[in-house]
Amino acid sequence: MARPETIVPETPTAPYPIHEKQSIISGFGRGSAELGIPTANIAVTPQLNSLPTGIYYGWCKVHPDPQQCDSTHARPDGKTILFNHGNKLQQSELSVFPMVMSIGLNPFYHNKEKAAEIHIIRRFASGDFYGASIEFVVLGYVRPELDYTTKDALIEDIQLDIRIAKEILERGAYAKYKHDLE
Repeated sequence: MARPETIVPETPTAPYPIHEKQSIISGFGRGSAELGIPTANIAVTPQLNSLPTGIYYGWCKVHPDPQQCDSTHARPDGKTILFNHGNKLQQSELSVFPMVMSIGLNPFYHNKEKAAEIHIIRRFASGDFYGASIEFVVLGYVRPELDYTTKDALIEDIQLDIRIAKEILERGAYAKYKHDLE
C-alpha cells in the first residue's frame, strides 16, 4: 500500500482530542536499538483500541514517580530492563513536547498483539524512564499502518511522520492543546 496524503482539518475533530495518562511499560526494545527512534510504550486502552491502526500526532509530557524506587523487569525478549520511574529526568525534560504515536501490529515486525508506542519529539539526555507516567493528548491521524520491505524505508516514513506532526502542531488550533498538559 502506498502512503496516502495526510489530510488535516482546521481544528481537531471527533474523536479528538483524546487525553490519557498511563505508565510507561517495556516494549520490544526496537525503537531505540534498531531504528534510532526511541518510543515510550503504553497499554492499549479501550479508547486507543477503538482507533484505526496507524500513526497519530499530539502533545505529551512525562511525569516522574518519586514514590517509586528503581526496579527491574523482564522485557518480552527476556532482557532485563531498569525501571527508574523517570526519577533521573532533568528539569528541562519535564516540559510538554510534540509526539507521534503508533497504534497497531507493526507489520514489518509481524507482531501478534496490538501495541501503542509514543515517540516524543525530543532527545532525552537522561536516558530511559520506564515506569514514569506519560500524559498525552492525541489530536489527529497522519496515516494508516503500512508494511515495509526494508528497515530504511520504515525509518524514512517515520521521519516524515515526525516532520508532518511538528508542522501540524505549530498551527494555532493544535498548538493550544499543549497548554492542557502544562
